Parts: sequence; C-alpha cells; structure tokens
Amino acid sequence: MKEQIQPSTVRVFIALAPPDDAKEELARALRPAYAAYPGMRWNRIEDWHITLAFLGELPVGTVPLLRPPLADLAAARRPLELGLSGGGHFDERVLWSGVDGDLEGLHLLASEVRATVKECGVPFEDRPLRPHLTLARTRRNDPACVVEAAAGLGAFSGRRWRTARLHLVGSNIGRGPGPIHYRDIEAWSFRHGD
Repeated sequence: MKEQIQPSTVRVFIALAPPDDAKEELARALRPAYAAYPGMRWNRIEDWHITLAFLGELPVGTVPLLRPPLADLAAARRPLELGLSGGGHFDERVLWSGVDGDLEGLHLLASEVRATVKECGVPFEDRPLRPHLTLARTRRNDPACVVEAAAGLGAFSGRRWRTARLHLVGSNIGRGPGPIHYRDIEAWSFRHGD
C-alpha cells in the first residue's frame, strides 16, 4: 500500500463568502455567459469568495498561529452589508463580479485582517484591496470572451446580504491536474447584536 505524502505547505487566503441565495442570483445572471463561453475555466459556485488577504504558500505549521487572533477579530466585528454588482475583467484574462454596499467597512475589515496576520509574523504581499468575486479565467489567448462576458454583467445588481463568517481558506492550486478547489480550514462568526 502506497503511503500518501502530506504537503508541507498550503496555499492560504482569508475571505468572505456570499450566502447561497446571493450566489445563485449571480449564477442565473451568468447563464448566457456560461452558454456562450463554455471554453472558459469557470469557478465552481461553492468556491466563490471575496478575498481580504492572500497569504500564498505557508508552511502547514504556521496555519494554527492564525486561528486564535482571527477568531478574536471576527468575534469583535459586526457583519457588513454587501452586494454583488456589475462585472469586469483583469488583463482581459480574469472575469469578476464587483462588490458594493459597505465598502468602507470592507476596506477596514481587510486592513484589520492584514494587520492581524502581520502581528502573527506571517509575511505576505500586501496588495491594495480591489473588492471583487472571481468568476472565470480564459483557457487560451481569447480575451474577447472575458471582455464580452464582463459587458454582459454590467447591469447586474444583486440583493444585499450580511456577512456571516470570516473564512480561513486553503486551496489545492498547483497540486496536480484538474480544477482548483477551495476548502475552509476554519470559519468564525461575526458578532451579532450590540
């Protein structure tokens, strides 16, 4: 029997996840694009998220250091009211939906998350937050499909929803063939009430 070797690192990010009904609303708006551009690499709806901090490849042993301070941060923060709105693209390669609602609160939460990660001694590339939800990537050098799909989402305006949890997420990117899959390492509820 072949022994399975566990990876020594894990690709990690911290994110918010829209509720299922908000994701389903966006998926309905995407139906024409799904039909028109089947060659794009569409992210699975269960993997849709809004990244607050991308930490990259971390040693597996580093991840437990993040749990207590992120749990404390979530417990101290009220939920945000957000919505998914419109569409766009990065470099004619990545299709995304925009985020609206309490963007000031979203930027503040991202800053607090990033400060917490830094206090844990975890180095990462601290890029400016561009709130979005990645939907798909082009397979080949075919920028027209991303641009056209983004234009098709231009008028989309989803319902507002309240963030429920802060998610610490791991991905299998670079770990063999097939699509990228994400899994919650852990998730913490935001504070409710006063």
